[in-house]
Parts: sequence; structure tokens; C-alpha cells
Amino acid sequence: MIFTIYNDELFSLNESENHIFPKYTSQLINWANQNAQGTRPRVVGQLSELFPEYEEQADDVTIDDWAEWYTERYPYAIEDATDKIFTQVENLKDAIQLIDRDMVREWVEDLVITKTFNGLYVQKSILRKIAEIKGRNYRLATPEEESQGIDGFVGLKPYSIKPDTYKTMGRLSETIDVTMVYYTKKKTGLTIEVEE
Repeated sequence: MIFTIYNDELFSLNESENHIFPKYTSQLINWANQNAQGTRPRVVGQLSELFPEYEEQADDVTIDDWAEWYTERYPYAIEDATDKIFTQVENLKDAIQLIDRDMVREWVEDLVITKTFNGLYVQKSILRKIAEIKGRNYRLATPEEESQGIDGFVGLKPYSIKPDTYKTMGRLSETIDVTMVYYTKKKTGLTIEVEE
């Protein structure tokens, strides 16, 4: 047998209250919490471990009993998390007053044009950084050189720049004397590996 219990039904089956928040407020509180990190384990405990611990000790598993058990162990956690998140909500209130249509357009342009360009066109920045490290000039490959798998040169040395996923794929079919550079995109930037 395969079936699904949806969240709304889960609240009903557990006989727990499903809080209804005004439109957009839950999303904004969640966003503020992501910034504030108010419900991280260091603030509220590791809930995925605490609840099973509670279940083992409980005679009758109820939401009221869970609330009492949790509060005895973390008496200030709810207030601490609330304070952290509410501070961020206040920051969001201040920030949202600054947003006008022009700023939204600038944000969209930055995402679509600038961030896309910088996120997807990495060859030049990688070559420039390698050249900076080696104290040499760089240049991008000509179309003819590109057809040989070369993305650019630092000094006279040819480089081929590929995402790290390229390692698991087949190499270039032709054999050329080229130094491979692999990059990994991370939230904070690029991690570069140069095969010397």
C-alpha cells in the first residue's frame, strides 16, 4: 500500500493546531530566520535528536507533554530565537521602505546581466588570476586555438578551463600539450585546480 499524508492532514491526525499566518508573513519570518539563524541547534537544540529522546521517555506522547519536556531542557530557547528573528524582521521592515521600482529593475538587471555573465563566463577571470600569480601576461584563445581545446594562454603556455564535472567525462579526443584547469563553483566563489 502506498499513500500520502499531506501537511494539513498531519496536523489534524496529530490533533495539533495549524497556525494560520497572514499572507506573506510566514515567508518573511522564514527569510528573517535564515539571516538570523535563530532556530539553529546552538539556539534551540538539535530537534531531530531531542524529539526521539523525548519519545523514549514519554508515557503519553502529546504536544503539550512535548512542549513541557522541551521547555524544561531549553527554558530560554524560544525567547532567544524570537529575539534573534524579530531583530531581523525589524531590519527587513527598514530595508523594504528603501525598495522602489528602480531598485527592483536594477536588481533584476544585476541578476540577469551581471551575475549571469560573471557566473557563466569564468575563463577570462581564471586566466587573469593565473597570470597575476605567475607574473605573466595572458590572452584568450583565437577561434582556431579554441577548436584545439585551448581557452587561453598565460605567457606561452596554453590552458584549457573546464568545470570540475569534466573530470568524470571523457577527455578531449585530440591530444594537445595543454594544462588543464578545473573550477568548482561554490556559494562563495570559484575553487580552481590547475594541473601543473
